[in-house]
Amino acid sequence: MSETEPVHQPKPSQYIAEFIGTAFLFCAVVGSGIMGAELSMGNDAIALLGNTFATVFALYFLITVFMEHSTHFNPAVSLVMRLRGEISSATLIKFSVLQIGGAILGVILANYIFGIEPIQFSDKDRSGTFKFVSEIFASFGLVLVILLSSKEKVAMTVAAYIGGAYWFTSSTSFANPAGTIGRSFSNTFAGISPSDILHFCIAQVIGAFLAYTLHKNFFENR
Repeated sequence: MSETEPVHQPKPSQYIAEFIGTAFLFCAVVGSGIMGAELSMGNDAIALLGNTFATVFALYFLITVFMEHSTHFNPAVSLVMRLRGEISSATLIKFSVLQIGGAILGVILANYIFGIEPIQFSDKDRSGTFKFVSEIFASFGLVLVILLSSKEKVAMTVAAYIGGAYWFTSSTSFANPAGTIGRSFSNTFAGISPSDILHFCIAQVIGAFLAYTLHKNFFENR
């Protein structure tokens, strides 16, 4: 496969899948965070556990049902696919815009269906160098899992990885610039302060690029 000539131009269904899939994913992430926080009576461990299960299930069914269309749901993943020559630069931009828009819409919808102000901004602090490193690690792992997984198993491996990474990373593995931006629109359990968006997104891109580089040099076509 050439890394300079994309295989094909996306069909309309691929753009729709990226938008809808990302919207569903982050409605699930934020909605389950709200539900978990409400039902756990202040126990963050229980809230995170519920948040984890819902995210794992959502990732599995979304990747499975949209597999034949497009299942990046993540600008960092789309960037890696551009580097691999699987999509064009124009498609990368379009996918990223749709993913960010979908994430924001999904979060706003989650706010609304749980009876809170639909458009708000989070004040949840996620700053610190250790969380920056955590996001590099989380994103590195996610992209490497995607690149190493077979098409038949990628839904299961991605869902399992994110479920685990919610617990073994201090940042709870956002690993997605679109989701990071979207989650700033909810001042709830899964939110992130707008002031922390930039360093999370930079870390995610660094992690994705490191995974791409490692895979290209040591695993691809070996």
